[in-house]
Amino acid sequence: MSDSFREVIGQDAAIAQLTAASANPVHAYLFLGPRGSGRARAALGFAAEVLADGVEGPAAERTTRLALESTHPDVIVVEAQGAALRVTEAEEIIRHASISPVEGARKVIVVHGVDAIEEAAIGKLLKVIEEPPASSVFVLLAEEVPPEIITIASRCVRIEFVAVPIQLIETVLFTEGVDIKRAKAAAAAAGGDLNRARLLATDEALADRAALWQAVPSRLDGSGAAVFQLTSELREAMDGATEALEAQHATELEDLAARVEVTGERGAGRADLVARHKREVRRLRSDELRFGLATLARHYRDRLVAAPDPAANEALDAVSSAADGLIRNPNEALWLQSLLLGLSPR
Repeated sequence: MSDSFREVIGQDAAIAQLTAASANPVHAYLFLGPRGSGRARAALGFAAEVLADGVEGPAAERTTRLALESTHPDVIVVEAQGAALRVTEAEEIIRHASISPVEGARKVIVVHGVDAIEEAAIGKLLKVIEEPPASSVFVLLAEEVPPEIITIASRCVRIEFVAVPIQLIETVLFTEGVDIKRAKAAAAAAGGDLNRARLLATDEALADRAALWQAVPSRLDGSGAAVFQLTSELREAMDGATEALEAQHATELEDLAARVEVTGERGAGRADLVARHKREVRRLRSDELRFGLATLARHYRDRLVAAPDPAANEALDAVSSAADGLIRNPNEALWLQSLLLGLSPR
């Protein structure tokens, strides 16, 4: 397997397709699969393969490294700033596509969350996909293909990604020197995402956060005071969860500063790196909330296995509703309060 895809596990079929396509890519690809399946890492790996094709030696190594870091000037990553891709972001995609590549013959434009796109933006994105500049390769990322993007999807080569088995992530962590107990805990909490699992494996407070979520049902007593207290504790725990990621970000900024001393600021991608860091913090907090939902869902399912339990059924409905609401990038405190009120005994 190419080093460009070294961070993508459990996706042999997809990687084989992408490796074969990188020397002569078509204009657009749709990477389709669940969260944590490695779609985003595979998109950067594919960008690295496309941009490094025909390049040799140190130049190829540099191209690959910068593409994987999403700091290469010919790798454009577009993510929704809100709950969905908007017209402004579709126009940003068009603008980037219309500009010639900086270093080579091609540029790769990676668009996250194309399955969450505002109606007004669909036509603009479809037009640039249907009439793409010859130098641009589009990689669209989605969990599913809702009816509104069927036409966009039909203009792309579809690459399917599958959920990564927890056992595979456990094995990778264990072979990298992580204690087996910690590897199991990190893999279970990572939602199939190897990078998140690695981060969690260094997180001393993971067990404490898991215990906090597990204690939620027993601590809810129907009062607003309990909801307020748990909301505060859960948010404080998530603040602590960002520390490992922020340390990683600090290291990346130090590495960037060292490169700037040698090569200069121009083209270093500082603004893009800072923007990526902000997205990763936002995504981490969302992942923490999803981890909490999964923990709660297991608790209420276990109650149903033990005996018929109408309250547990209602609680599972509240968890499912909260998961749907999380897609819309809600206010974190209000979302937590709504969830906990929905779980509180009547």
